[in-house]
Amino acid sequence: MSCRRSEALACSLVTEINHAMARLVDIWDSIGIMENQRVERMQTVKKHIDELLHSMIMEEEALRHRIKTDVITFQKQFDTLCLELGLEPNKFEQDLTVLQLEKNLRCHVESLLKEKNERLRELSDLKKQDEDLCVTLFVTPYYIPSGSLPSRTQLQELQEHVEKLVKEKVSREKVFSGLREDIRSLMNEMGHEPESSLERESICPDTDIFLLTHDNIKALKLMLSQLEMKRESLISARDQLKERATSLWNRLSCPEPEGGAFQEAAMSSLSDDIRRWQGYVEHLEELQMAQLEEVVDKVRQELVVMWDKCMLGPDQREPFSVHFCDDHYTKELLALHDTELLRMKAFYEAAQPILEDLEKWKINWALFQEFERKAADPNRFSNRGGSLLKESKDRSKVQKLLSKLEEELRSHVEVWEKNQGTSFLVHGQRIMDYISSLWEEQRLQKDKEKNERMTKKTESSPFKTPTKRPLGSTYTTPTPNKIKKTPNMLAPRTATVSSVSSGNSGSSSTTFLCVPGRPQLSAKRTKTTEASSGTRVPLQEFNSDKKPVPMSYSAFTSELSKKTNADAFLNSTVKDML
Repeated sequence: MSCRRSEALACSLVTEINHAMARLVDIWDSIGIMENQRVERMQTVKKHIDELLHSMIMEEEALRHRIKTDVITFQKQFDTLCLELGLEPNKFEQDLTVLQLEKNLRCHVESLLKEKNERLRELSDLKKQDEDLCVTLFVTPYYIPSGSLPSRTQLQELQEHVEKLVKEKVSREKVFSGLREDIRSLMNEMGHEPESSLERESICPDTDIFLLTHDNIKALKLMLSQLEMKRESLISARDQLKERATSLWNRLSCPEPEGGAFQEAAMSSLSDDIRRWQGYVEHLEELQMAQLEEVVDKVRQELVVMWDKCMLGPDQREPFSVHFCDDHYTKELLALHDTELLRMKAFYEAAQPILEDLEKWKINWALFQEFERKAADPNRFSNRGGSLLKESKDRSKVQKLLSKLEEELRSHVEVWEKNQGTSFLVHGQRIMDYISSLWEEQRLQKDKEKNERMTKKTESSPFKTPTKRPLGSTYTTPTPNKIKKTPNMLAPRTATVSSVSSGNSGSSSTTFLCVPGRPQLSAKRTKTTEASSGTRVPLQEFNSDKKPVPMSYSAFTSELSKKTNADAFLNSTVKDML
């Protein structure tokens, strides 16, 4: 359609020129211009038209050339920008006209230039932030080659790097603020004045003068640890002075005004505390010199208490006995007693875990001895209701606990002796030897009690010579009861035999005599034979006719002893009675 319009316009242009030339000819005819003049005029018109058309053609040719040149230039710029921005060049359609190609290239170049400028601006902002943070944190800036255009990946990495530095700065500022507060608090607490430039900068209100480098943070932490150590040293010194003042106050029995001043010693800083407590201790020491004899006696009492707490034996106390018994009260004697008291307190503090374990062992040892005492008491079998089972469980528990405590003591003492380079003594013995001696004493005591029971048994059962039976009397040896006797069966049966013995002097039966000091379950069976002139009554028959009479063990042994001395011979080998 556009081609037809242009052709129509061209045809109309030729027609217009023809009409114009025809009118010129008519005008020339009417005027009467001669032919030669008409030719000249026609040549002038032709020249004018030729020049106009030539000028227009030249302009259009220049436009075409400029467009082609722009296409080449834009193509080069486009390729360069794609290379700088790290983009793949676009491929345009092949059938595009020069004008369309120029327009497409121009639009793409403008878009890429905008992208490039945005990257450069973003790079500039990020690099400025990175440089400021790196100077503050004293770290290496993110490297991007100078003069190069960063890619989107590089800008993203730079952005993440800056964000990381921002977080690190916030973290270091938090640490720095905490360290500054702690340092300022410690200095105020101790009454310490800043001496070095680092100390002055650390508590300065202006935080910008202090670079948040790792070295500066480490220096602040080191300074804080040194100040904490100094504070601990000052607190220890103050506590020692307070303890010394307390000890002197108690020794001297200061009146209420002195004690009130002692209790109301409110201090503003540790340095002031130490100075005031030092002055108070010096004041009490002056009062102490005026009551030297009484003070030395009180120190000796404290020393005896510490010796007992540390379980020192006579041999360990002997080296100080010369000073302990000295009646010549002097300042030097008091100093010796104070030194010994401090030494014992230091020893007790170092050995306190071992001494506490030993005290636990002693408590359980006392429980174990109590169980041993109960085990030797035969009357415990008369107390039923599960008490024996509970006693057995408690005894087993105490024995296990004793073994465990002994192992712990052994390991603790080995460590202590290795660290101290000396033996740990309890009442003059090594601690395991001391425990072994207590076990040995326990064993010997049990053997002694066993021997005493055997001796008492032998003395309470004298041997009597058997006598012959009277002529015509009959004697039948009773068959021992095969049923296993228990403590519940033993008391009624023995009571029955006693009743038969007292009721029928001619009866004979078998009984069980319990030896005092032993459990009844292990009682030894003894035959008791009595002389009888009448018919014997079997024990089973008697038990079927009579109900057992309850008797205590002591009543039974007393009754049995009377009947034995009067009528019977306690000898199972007797076959005949005279």
